[in-house]
Amino acid sequence: LVRGLSVVPAEQQPLESLAGGGTLKRFAADPLSGWDVDHILQSAEEANADVWNVGPSHVDIYFPSHIDYLVSPLSLVDVPHVTTSIPRPHIEPSSSEFITTGASWNLTSLSNTTYHSAYHPLYEIEGFMQELESLYPDIVQLAYIGHSAEGREMLAMKISKGTPSSKNQKTQAGVVIAGAQHAREWIATSTALYIAHALVSDASEPFAMSTLLESYDFYIIPVPNPDGYVYTWERDRFWYKNRQIIGSNEKCVGLDMNRWGHKWKAKARSPQGQADSELSKLDAPSKGTDPCTHWYPGHRPFESPEVNNIANYITTLPGLRAYIDLRSYGQMVSTPFSYSCKKVPKDAEDQIEAALGAIRAIKAIHGTVFTTGRLCRSLYKAGGNVIDWMYAKAGIKFAYAVHLRDTGTYGFSLPPEWIRPVGEETANMIRFIAGFIRGKPCKCLTDRSYCVSEASRQCSNIWEDSNL
Repeated sequence: LVRGLSVVPAEQQPLESLAGGGTLKRFAADPLSGWDVDHILQSAEEANADVWNVGPSHVDIYFPSHIDYLVSPLSLVDVPHVTTSIPRPHIEPSSSEFITTGASWNLTSLSNTTYHSAYHPLYEIEGFMQELESLYPDIVQLAYIGHSAEGREMLAMKISKGTPSSKNQKTQAGVVIAGAQHAREWIATSTALYIAHALVSDASEPFAMSTLLESYDFYIIPVPNPDGYVYTWERDRFWYKNRQIIGSNEKCVGLDMNRWGHKWKAKARSPQGQADSELSKLDAPSKGTDPCTHWYPGHRPFESPEVNNIANYITTLPGLRAYIDLRSYGQMVSTPFSYSCKKVPKDAEDQIEAALGAIRAIKAIHGTVFTTGRLCRSLYKAGGNVIDWMYAKAGIKFAYAVHLRDTGTYGFSLPPEWIRPVGEETANMIRFIAGFIRGKPCKCLTDRSYCVSEASRQCSNIWEDSNL
């Protein structure tokens, strides 16, 4: 079952050319001509190219301009590809009035607020979190979990009703939702904020998730990489890493934050292909990863203060049952492991079963098609991935990497008008996963059902339950 669920990504849809933007090229693997995914990636690494996305049969590579592509060695590679023009982002923070009051966004209503119609700089995100705490003091509690490499405060939100629903009930189960570890994945952070808002909204509103607080405590970290996120607003929209100084003699800055402690490798070259073959030349590079690459893992696990802060925070949280690592892009719900395709988690059957229901729940809202499978196959092999650590070290059974929209038309430049639809379908996904975890003992009879109550052992059809 697990081996048969490899991802087949949707086709990239070319956009009309827009002046002043970059170029995204999807190179199609052609093993018969000697250009499989590994060889395309190797050529991209040698050209110091910006790899945006990797699939079983394609590699997306971004060039700041068409001229940058023409002077790149990749322009000489005889591999079929599709070209998409990525518009240069227009970055303009909203009015600074929100930083003090937040009133202009009307956060009392999930449906009527204008907040989820735009991307927001860090100070507006912090203002949003503070305003939710002010509006819902009995439910929302902010936690200061440490400082970033550049000294910024890192904030998390606990959203909880505070006590179990009955005296006989144990500590409520916990769910952690994290926004963009990689700075340029703005839709991941915006979606984490939408989920936070949905959790405090009145249950009568469409897509509200407040009923889940009867059984769960939620911990949301919207901006795991505050320094990198600020840098994407001020200097480089497609910056990937954090902004950590990695050595006095190093010419480059930053670590890939998605390199945690489980199976971390200093010499891991990433991305890597999905093949299990021990003959893959990319599995064992002869020297350490170039510090200037996006995926530089650092000198040791947890070298990033941001990762260390989050890991320490996780160890303080009771009863964690799920960890949702929101990312972009690719439309995938992926399970452990990332470091190896040969190792299968002992909980793989439950993980995949829940993921299959989750992607159906996503599709039920706006028809968006997601795929699922183990992360090493759906994306690429990489040691030290956060969901591997959450599962293997933190003991969180349902740990998922969720790559949100799209499949390469806009890539990391997803238009702001998509924020709300992505939030709505992601809310539906989380409701399903929560129902699956809570109701697993009732053993629903069809794969389209989840249990709505452990006590009553009732099942609900995901296609019929409008409040799912």
